[in-house]
Amino acid sequence: MKYLLYFPLFAIMLVAYNLVAFTSDALVTNPEVIKIPLMANDEAMYLRVSDIFVMIGVILLYFEILKATRTSRGAIIDHALSMGVFVIFLIEFIVVARAGTATFMTLTLMSLLDVVAGFTITISTARRDIGFGGVE
Repeated sequence: MKYLLYFPLFAIMLVAYNLVAFTSDALVTNPEVIKIPLMANDEAMYLRVSDIFVMIGVILLYFEILKATRTSRGAIIDHALSMGVFVIFLIEFIVVARAGTATFMTLTLMSLLDVVAGFTITISTARRDIGFGGVE
């Protein structure tokens, strides 16, 4: 169970996006999935498939940044796996036609932010714990 903490959550998003992209045309047609009624002028807000992917990506990014605050040997494994997931996102964005969407690009940028924030948070936390850099 402890090893699940090192699993990059954006790998789940990558697999989910690929499942939807290659098994249906939901990301091409981008249908309205959820209708949320608004009080103003009896109008409604519609959430599309791509909107849901981005919202889930933001939530996963929060948990990934929260995981980055850990300072352990496993954190290095987590960062390396997150870097691997980002590389897969990037290669797929460049090479695969169905991944050439604004939604996938946004998820790729979130994955990059996960990698950069993870390394930054871990380095600054380790520096504070060890006491490098002299008096500040």
